[in-house]
Amino acid sequence: MIKVTRLNQREMVVNADLIEFIESTPDTLLTLTTGKKVLITESVDEVIARVIFYKKAYHRGIDSNDPLEEKRRS
Repeated sequence: MIKVTRLNQREMVVNADLIEFIESTPDTLLTLTTGKKVLITESVDEVIARVIFYKKAYHRGIDSNDPLEEKRRS
């Protein structure tokens, strides 16, 4: 999941696995595999970087320094 900002400045979280296309129109338009389209403020490069970060974190597993994981253990 990646966090993005809609044009109305409200944050939302998108399932990165559902992103089919990212277009610069000049705003950034996400097209999801569901057919839904979302205009966001982040650039295409920012979205790509967030998806890459998410994918790396997912494949690496939970980091031992993850504060959420620490909270779950206590």
